[in-house]
Amino acid sequence: MHVGTAVIFQATDPKRNDRDVYEHELKLGDLAEPLGFDSIWGVEHHFTDYTMCPDVLQYLTWFAGRTTRIQLGSMVVVLPWHDPMRVAEQVSMLDHMSNGRFIFGIGRGLGRVEFEGLGVDQNDAREIFVESAQMLLEGLERGWCEFDGKHIKQAKRDIRPRPFKSFKGRTYAAAVSPESSEIMAKLGIGLLVIPQKPWEMVIEEMANYRRIYRQVNHADAPPPVLAGWVYCDRDAARAEAMAREYIGGYWKSVLKHYELVGDHLGKLKGYESYGAMQKNVSDPNQRDAMIDFFLGLQIYGTPEQCTQRILDYTGRLGAETFTGVFSYAGMPYEDAERSMRLFASDVLPRLKAHRPLHAEAAE
Repeated sequence: MHVGTAVIFQATDPKRNDRDVYEHELKLGDLAEPLGFDSIWGVEHHFTDYTMCPDVLQYLTWFAGRTTRIQLGSMVVVLPWHDPMRVAEQVSMLDHMSNGRFIFGIGRGLGRVEFEGLGVDQNDAREIFVESAQMLLEGLERGWCEFDGKHIKQAKRDIRPRPFKSFKGRTYAAAVSPESSEIMAKLGIGLLVIPQKPWEMVIEEMANYRRIYRQVNHADAPPPVLAGWVYCDRDAARAEAMAREYIGGYWKSVLKHYELVGDHLGKLKGYESYGAMQKNVSDPNQRDAMIDFFLGLQIYGTPEQCTQRILDYTGRLGAETFTGVFSYAGMPYEDAERSMRLFASDVLPRLKAHRPLHAEAAE
């Protein structure tokens, strides 16, 4: 199994300034390669303390220069917020500088504060995403971009430096709604799964995605990437208490950043499926239950418990990659580092030794 880690730069603790957050989060990122992780990932967000990484490709370029082996993953580049021609150039440049270690993750975005702040009509997000992705994916394979769409107009221009290896098999998209997973199948890209829905729903959507992918691309879909929030401790009771405080705290930051207490998402074109989520979250009687539900989807406990949870969840999805987030919601950095080091020493070797079922069958 491929095992990665992500650094997200949350600044939800009012006692810390942004400089302190960056200093310590970058130190955690520097541990990824020495501790034996296979990849390091970053997210893109703007304007709030939810996460402070407005340029994930710049962040990954920093780690490209500080590492030699580890792969570099975007989780994700939010395409409606960017000129896709510039993204094509930045991606190709990063891939050259990292000797082909880049994993390209893309998405369409959800936060109203970000769409409004960047001057993009959120009602157009899905259409912009699809057009941008089509142009990018075609351009990165052939070395030049050209597109005449409703939103994206691009005269034919070369990508320089030219891409030197295919991005097929290393391009993924975050997909939460059922409609998005169908779009990703038609685009021929893999799925990045961040658990936030009942497993039976995720598995049903994954089956539909694989069916459409096979119909359109005449090949099996790549195994998905699974991400999760992690707290590992030798004391199971302490691990649960820390998870409840800090993974629960992360969920509260999700509610705040995405304004999930409300009803605006269900009224936006392309976001209708979020209406039911907002309805549940907006019910005060459901909020504690929602925290418990989110906790139940994440990874916490002793090394043995963390290992079994990851193998259970990746097995349900048919995933061969797990990416863990170890620092979030103002957790003391010494606790985040202790959890990360314990995970690396006691969980990582077991996961790397695990052989996915479909890999065994192919031998």
